[in-house]
Amino acid sequence: MKNSVILPDGWPRPRGYSNAMSGCGRLIALGGQIGWDKDEKFQELSFIGQWRQTLQNIVAVLEAASATPEHLIQLTVYVTDMSAYRSSLKEAGEVWRDTLGRCFPSMALVGVTELVEPEALVEISGFALIPEQVMS
Repeated sequence: MKNSVILPDGWPRPRGYSNAMSGCGRLIALGGQIGWDKDEKFQELSFIGQWRQTLQNIVAVLEAASATPEHLIQLTVYVTDMSAYRSSLKEAGEVWRDTLGRCFPSMALVGVTELVEPEALVEISGFALIPEQVMS
């Protein structure tokens, strides 16, 4: 059993995300991940560098929970510089596909004035759902 994309009749398929997801299984709540390494040090100060590291951190958390990016069902992305995000959409998409593959959970993207860690440019939180049949 896989998680299912929900798309209302007549709506176009969104690009890069899903409107909603559903499934049954073990829920994993992902706390906010930012662009620092496992030692809580920022190796990158650019938006794309932190975007890449944040996605890699999500993969590491998922692996620790015996999950993969395909189990992601919802993400909320917080960025401190919406212009930096918009100007790097193509590269951000490439990094997404290189790191997470072709999974497109339901998503929201929010511009914020700052994050708890002053150097952080992006933070992502969300949920993954490991379907019941995968768990056995």
